[in-house]
Formats: sequence, structure tokens, C-alpha cells
Amino acid sequence: MEHEKLAAKKRLIIFIALTIILAWIVFLLVPICGLTYGSGAAVVILAVAMFMPALSSLLTRIITKEGFGNMYLRPHFKGHMKEYLLLYFGPTVLLVLSGALYFLIFPGSFDPELTTLKGMVASSGKQGLDVSTLLMVQALIFVVIGPIVNIIPTLGEELGWRGYLLPKLRIFLSDRTALIITGAIWGVWHLPVIVMGHNYGTGYWGYPWLGILAMFVFCVVLGIIEGYMSIKLESVIPAAMIHSTVNAGAALPIVFAKSGYNPLLGPAITGLIGGLPFMILAVILLIKAGSKMTLGKNEAHRQEEGPLG
Repeated sequence: MEHEKLAAKKRLIIFIALTIILAWIVFLLVPICGLTYGSGAAVVILAVAMFMPALSSLLTRIITKEGFGNMYLRPHFKGHMKEYLLLYFGPTVLLVLSGALYFLIFPGSFDPELTTLKGMVASSGKQGLDVSTLLMVQALIFVVIGPIVNIIPTLGEELGWRGYLLPKLRIFLSDRTALIITGAIWGVWHLPVIVMGHNYGTGYWGYPWLGILAMFVFCVVLGIIEGYMSIKLESVIPAAMIHSTVNAGAALPIVFAKSGYNPLLGPAITGLIGGLPFMILAVILLIKAGSKMTLGKNEAHRQEEGPLG
């Protein structure tokens, strides 16, 4: 058992080092190449970076001769359809509640004229497009395909975070601690892009440190939610679905906001106020997780055979 723990510890260190080093190299191509954050080429580079955690998981398995078992890719739909229905629509409901709560707290920030969206349409050269119709179509698309529209790139991350890092940390730590630390490492991983302006821009007071802190909190919160569901269903698919929905709709409340809002607070869920419903859910799930969550029959069988991962 002690030998297995030493092997798992070595794999943890290699994985964390690889995923941060590889991703940061890719992230830094944006300033090195003189690109503007948000430009087409920069978006492509950042999309490539999303696959570095999955690549690091594969490389770690090869380097340490661990093999490719227990990658947590099976969704385990059988007997869990209610949970997957909740996963499909629950995050969308939570995103809507988050935006509504922000505008209840800051009613002066709400823009019923949709000035931001109209500006986006005008800048695209489609002045004749009806903004209300566009918004309804986008909202419908978001509800129907949000959990799967980004699932390939989000799997690129989740195969590393919830498919490799979290199971390894659970060998050494309580589930509560493992969930928090997984999210914390995920937050640190984002550091270069937060400095570039990801989610918060660069014009806020306290740049970049307060943006780094806000993203750190957001990653811990979302990491708890995603990790809890991944442990419960013994798969990375739930985490990828939640991550996909969040990526698809996190910025949606911004189209309802007047200019001049503080991105550290909201209205996007990456803000400390905009993300309150997610924070509340994360605390509830963290309490439910306890020291060790009840294992499903598939997971219990693997535990009998040896450590996770």
C-alpha cells in the first residue's frame, strides 16, 4: 500500500507540473506573438490550451507506465437518467438565477434596451437584424445544446482535472479537501489568461490581483460542483457537461447590463455577486460530501482492486 501511495504521489507531481507548464507555454504564445486577447488567432491558441490537462494526463500515464485504465470516460447512464436530466438543465437554471440575483441586488445596472447587444449587432454590420429575436434564438440554443456544444474542449480539461487529479487526491485526502484543492489548482492554471484580461478585462481596480483572486474563488466553487457530480456518477462526463453549459452561457447576463459594471462583482457568474447561487450550491455539496462520499458499485469494485486512477 505504501508503495502504491508513493507511486500515486509521483504521478500527481508529474501531472500538475506538466499541465501547468504546457498550458502556460501555450497561453504565453498570445503575448509572445503580439496578438490581442480576444482576436481570432488568440481564441484558437486558448482553445488549444484547454486540451493540455487531458494531454498531461496521457503523458503522465505513459511516463509512469500507469496505463490507461480508470479514465472515467464511461458516462454510466444506466440507473442515473434523473441525475443526467438534472445535469442537462440544472446548470442553465442556476445561470439564469445568478443573473436575476445580480440585477435584483444592482437594479440600476439592468438595461432593458439591450444596448450592449444592439452595439454588438451594429458592429457586425447586421443593423437590420431584430435584437429581440436574436436574443430568443440564442437563449433557445443555449438551453437545448448548452451542455454539449462545448463538450469536446471541456473534456480536454476535465479528463485532467476531474478524471485524473481529483481521483489521485482522494487517495491522500478527504473528499472535501480533494474537491477544494482540485479547484484551487485549476484556478492557478488560469493565471496567465486572467492577466491578459480573460473574464474581467484589464481596466478594473486592483488589476490583475483581484481578478486572479476572483477567478480562484470561481474555480474552487465550480470545481466543487463538477467534482461532486463526477464522484457521484464515477465519470468525467458530468463535469464536462456542467463546464460546457457554463462556457456557453456564463457571459449571457452581460448583454442585459449597462456599461460601467464591475466585472469582479458580475453580472457574469465569474463575479463574486453574479456567482452567488453557484457558491451556495458548492457549500451545500461540500457539506454533503463529508469526509468520503458513498461509492457506487463500479467505484467500490475498483477500490477493492487497488487505488483509484
